[in-house]
Amino acid sequence: MKHGIIPDMNDDYSDRNPQLGTLYPGHIEALKARHDHALEKSDASHAVIFSGSPKDTFLDDMSYPFVANPHFLSWAPLGGLPLSYIVYTPNEMPRLIYYQPHDYWHVVPGDPGGYWAPHFDVCVVHSLDDITALLPKDRDKCILIGEIDEPAHAFGIERVNPTMAINILHYARGVKTEYELECMRLASRRGARGHIAAEATFRDSASEFEIHRAYCQAVSHVDNELPYGNIVALNSHGAVLHYTDLDREPPDEMRSFLIDAGARVCGYASDITRTYSFDDARFAELIERIDVMQLEIVGKLRAGVDYRELHVDTHRLLGSVLVDSGLAHGDADTLLETGVTSAFFPHGLGHLIGVQVHDVGGHTQNESGAIVDPPSGHPFLRLTRVLEENMTLTIEPGLYLIDMLLEKLRGTPAESHINWEGVDWLRPFGGIRIEDDVRVTLDGCENLTRDAFAAI
Repeated sequence: MKHGIIPDMNDDYSDRNPQLGTLYPGHIEALKARHDHALEKSDASHAVIFSGSPKDTFLDDMSYPFVANPHFLSWAPLGGLPLSYIVYTPNEMPRLIYYQPHDYWHVVPGDPGGYWAPHFDVCVVHSLDDITALLPKDRDKCILIGEIDEPAHAFGIERVNPTMAINILHYARGVKTEYELECMRLASRRGARGHIAAEATFRDSASEFEIHRAYCQAVSHVDNELPYGNIVALNSHGAVLHYTDLDREPPDEMRSFLIDAGARVCGYASDITRTYSFDDARFAELIERIDVMQLEIVGKLRAGVDYRELHVDTHRLLGSVLVDSGLAHGDADTLLETGVTSAFFPHGLGHLIGVQVHDVGGHTQNESGAIVDPPSGHPFLRLTRVLEENMTLTIEPGLYLIDMLLEKLRGTPAESHINWEGVDWLRPFGGIRIEDDVRVTLDGCENLTRDAFAAI
């Protein structure tokens, strides 16, 4: 590890890609412009961005794993720097108040350094008492962005997360800078390495726990560094949308494997899902059908597309897959209208992704914060915006055997459209999900996930 870099396991990817240092200045200028606008609309002169504070566990002296404020993390790749502040004043170099405590119980952040450092007035402090003198004196002209659990961490700033500024910043974050895109390409490659290792371990008839360990080793992450808890689901566990239990023993019979797992680089996430059949040809064919369908949806992406319409179109495509695979009867529109497709595919088509896995601003119509609701009957869709160039999002259709949802169709017009023998066949396999991270372009998209697998 190089001296002066906070150990977040991203150093190898950063150092191997000189483009990050080249692209970072443009990213900083974009952030400045967004904050200039937010400050002007908020009648404020300074933005103070708090990295966050460790959270103690109940009745103990240990803390939960630290998660940095994404607003702070978007300025600098310092995910392991609690109790620190960025102070931005228009037309001035941003100040980074870098908290480096004197502590012999824990490893403290190293001396600041990296491609980001020359763009900040870095002030290292060893005591929280030293911070107040480094903040703007006119606190009434400050806005503070971050989660404040202790009033002392606000240092007298009363305007915390003002709605207008937050709406402006969150809406703008939907469109990524070139620096952010490169971080996400690297995160996709890192995640793809993990997926390849996980599939190989599955083919060796390993347990969910062993597959998870193989993934973490391949991406060089411990659990706390993953962008979200890995979903490593064998057989019927694939029907649990957020399955994270990790059985320690392999099943008696290996049938299927669904893995939803990502990785981070410089704070930016990837989010990738793949499904595999162990040796069942019919289930492998169904996976292939969903994969083809997913690519057809990806092929519809371009600037100007309404993501809500794309989600509904996906349900129509899934209706055809259900009929062709012997799981349902009828035409695609009828299966959509009667709720059959929603029983097999209850979640949304995708979401924005970036410095957060489920990045903010997915439902906002404009910078005022006006909300665009999901389509009727599809409450879990996390993205309802019209797509713009350089938006980065997931496309993740699925097909699952969820008994609770199918039983709700009993006694309704939808019941007659279900092939219950086909349902019985699919049940031991759980489900299928295929998920790629994609960047929207003016006339199409860049598929970060497929490119990453191809590169490896």
